This record gives sequence, C-alpha cells and structure tokens, in this order.
Amino acid sequence: MTTPTPLTLPEVEKLARAAHAAQTDKAGRPYAEHLAAVAAGVRARGGDPDQIAAAWLHDAVEDHALTEEWLDTAALSPRTKAVVLALTKHPGEPPESYAHRILATPGALLVKEADLAHNADPARLAVLDAATRDRLTEKYARMRALLGLPA
Repeated sequence: MTTPTPLTLPEVEKLARAAHAAQTDKAGRPYAEHLAAVAAGVRARGGDPDQIAAAWLHDAVEDHALTEEWLDTAALSPRTKAVVLALTKHPGEPPESYAHRILATPGALLVKEADLAHNADPARLAVLDAATRDRLTEKYARMRALLGLPA
C-alpha cells in the first residue's frame, strides 16, 4: 500500500475554504477570513508547513465542517493531524484540560497563539456588542494565561 501524496498548502487552503464556506464569524464576516489570518499569523511567527496546514484546519473538526474520520484518513502529516486534534475543543471541556493538550502537542502552541491573536484583535472585537466583546476579551486573556503566553 502506498502512502498518498500529502496535500499541498494551496490544496489545504482550498479545502478549508470550501469546508467553512457557509460559516461566518461573530461579526458576520466569512469564516475563511479568520482561517487566512491565523495561517498568516503562523507563517509570520516562523511556523512550518505542518503548522500552517493546521492553522487552515484548526476549527474544521470542532465546527463540524470536517469530521474526525476525514482527518484520520486525510493526506496530511501526522503532526498536522495531531495539532488539529489538539486545537479541537470538546463540549464541556474545562479550559485547563484544553490548554494542557495544546501544551503537550508539539507545534500546537504556535497555532493557538496565532488564533488567539486574531480572535483578540481590537479591530475585530470592536464590531461586537459590549457584552460579547468583554466576555471574549476575558476568555482569550484567560487562555493566554493558561498557555503561558504574554498578555
């Protein structure tokens, strides 16, 4: 049995954009804008191709855009798959458990750092109502602290 050729980054991007095509973020923007920003943030932080691919897919399983079964058989590196799974929050999961899994998975922290940076971007938060903005700002700050990232 031969191993399939791994998906290229442009193929991963195309797949992620298609998987999330019907989704919007909390401000009503196409969700793919968030994925592109996280991938760019990973690249800017010196991330490697596995991490950039994981950035494009970091919410795919959690948001049910793709299944865990798909991920398991996808033509992606084991490291990319591990990072995506590490970044997939489970319903009711305590933030401490989620942070522990990220910290225990090589390469995941950099992707989560880029994700948090985009989620907490003041320009992105500014379009939300005050209660949502305050709740998310506190949530992101708590996760940064749990991950040992600077405020």
